[in-house]
Amino acid sequence: MKPLMILASLALATPAAAQQSFAAPDGCEAKLTVQQKGCVLVNVWTCEADDPGDQWIALISQSGVFSVQKVDDEFQWIEAYKVTGNERLIVPADDPASLTELFETQIDTWDFVIETEEGTERNVGFDMLTGETTEIDGEILLNTQFEGRTLDAEGNEIEAGNGRQFVSEKHRLFFFGEAWDAADPEQIVDMSPVEFIYPDEPGFFSSQPKYECNQLETGFQP
Repeated sequence: MKPLMILASLALATPAAAQQSFAAPDGCEAKLTVQQKGCVLVNVWTCEADDPGDQWIALISQSGVFSVQKVDDEFQWIEAYKVTGNERLIVPADDPASLTELFETQIDTWDFVIETEEGTERNVGFDMLTGETTEIDGEILLNTQFEGRTLDAEGNEIEAGNGRQFVSEKHRLFFFGEAWDAADPEQIVDMSPVEFIYPDEPGFFSSQPKYECNQLETGFQP
């Protein structure tokens, strides 16, 4: 789908306060809704025209949709359409992100370049399974640790972060957990999942996040 078609299809979700439901684009099937801490809502869908294993993820704040991302079955970020600008993965990557490698070896390193509207950005880091699991709303999630750096085209560091996330073998998706800037590790942002909602369940494909909203400062600023 073209970026303008995607964003137009999702426009009814903005402002979120005016809507109680969210619709996947034509030719696509809604799969999962995840309500998370930090006033973040995630909706996931798949589309007939895409490659097998591809998934679309919409990230929604109180103000509405702020990012729509396409990932493949290895959770490579193929493309993203954000309020801050569109992004695209440059392929082939030097070291592609790989869920298969993570599940088989407990660690996955990655080194890939994203083309943004302001230039290219190189992302380098790793995800590692801790060997522990967490059950959230009936979902068994694997616990991970990660470290990552983003560099500009000249090799200058734009940002560096660390954190703990969750990954689902069932959905082949990562979910936010705790994260912090490498330069300020005391300032931890927690956007962990709270609810996993499926078709025909109340709140499925909502457009309104519900946890830790209406605060002076929320955990996530799009």
